[in-house]
Amino acid sequence: MPEMHAARRDRAQARIAALDADAALVTHLPNVRYLTGLASSNAALLVPASGGCLLATDSRYALAAERDCPDIELLIERYLAPALGRLAAQRGYRRLLFEAQEMTVARYTQFAGEAAGVELAPFGQTVEELRMVKDEGELDLLAEACRISCRAFEELLATIRPGITERQLATDLERGMVDLGAEGLAFDTIVASGPNGAIPHHSPGERSLQQGDLVTIDFGARFGGYHADMTRTVSLGEPAQWQRDTYELVARAQQAGLAAAVPGAVLTEVDAAARDLIGEAGHGEHFKHGLGHGVGLEVHEAPMLGYGCTGRLAAGVPVTIEPGVYLPGMGGVRIEDVLVVGGDVTSGNSRTSGPGGPGDLLTTTTRELLAL
Repeated sequence: MPEMHAARRDRAQARIAALDADAALVTHLPNVRYLTGLASSNAALLVPASGGCLLATDSRYALAAERDCPDIELLIERYLAPALGRLAAQRGYRRLLFEAQEMTVARYTQFAGEAAGVELAPFGQTVEELRMVKDEGELDLLAEACRISCRAFEELLATIRPGITERQLATDLERGMVDLGAEGLAFDTIVASGPNGAIPHHSPGERSLQQGDLVTIDFGARFGGYHADMTRTVSLGEPAQWQRDTYELVARAQQAGLAAAVPGAVLTEVDAAARDLIGEAGHGEHFKHGLGHGVGLEVHEAPMLGYGCTGRLAAGVPVTIEPGVYLPGMGGVRIEDVLVVGGDVTSGNSRTSGPGGPGDLLTTTTRELLAL
């Protein structure tokens, strides 16, 4: 594991050198974990353009840092920003990059106040870009998170019935994921029944499920720090024609998005493959969120698949494909899966190498409309 993290730091150092900087300060905690292996609520990594890095954390994580990061110099301090600012000045850094998208004004002020003579410049999303393509170990962890999520949902199906509340259903699903080995939840579970299904991020409440409802369930397990994210919509009883038509439209749109998500695809064109189909069916105004996003150490990470996004997909990038149609006062449908772009993931955790092409789904629960 230390070798894997060292290789990641080498790639980050090459980016720092290319930006004509002496060092970069990495403070976004998922980025720190990606580069070091340390999971912490208070940590930062000072990465020079060449040479050894320095990991700063507080005494609560000192032993974990010594265990997980044996090849990195450690600084144990309670207040990291001023300590690292002083260290940057002492080491004579001329130009230092920082994660402006993450650092608060208060921490920046503390750091800059101690970093006398050091020019500070934004690092941008550099580490996030490095994180997009997942290595074999990361895909193993993500596949297990998805496997747990799928199994928990499949076990939940027998309990979805009229009378149970959204909150009860969410709690049962969350307990099931933990019982199956999840280290926690990837995010707060969404259960949206009946008219609440028109709210994409509805918080499950005390509404009881009723016969004739569509029920949208958006959930995911976290395993080894990696986040699953999937959504299924089911029907309580035989679906009405409008419900069936809406579901079939979303299913076609998702299939179009999955087919478009190949290595080299332009992000906006992947989004358009699904969005245009929904728009042509007269429901463009009922699908306003992006088509999907990357998943990994964060449940929402680069790349983002949307109508305003730039860039292209690469092989080995796991993304969600999650079109939806939301009809105010009636309900909604969303179907979401995790796809490894150009991947070669088969059932379970076995893999074969290949040149890419169509991706593979890590979430394998049926996408047919289930009438419960």
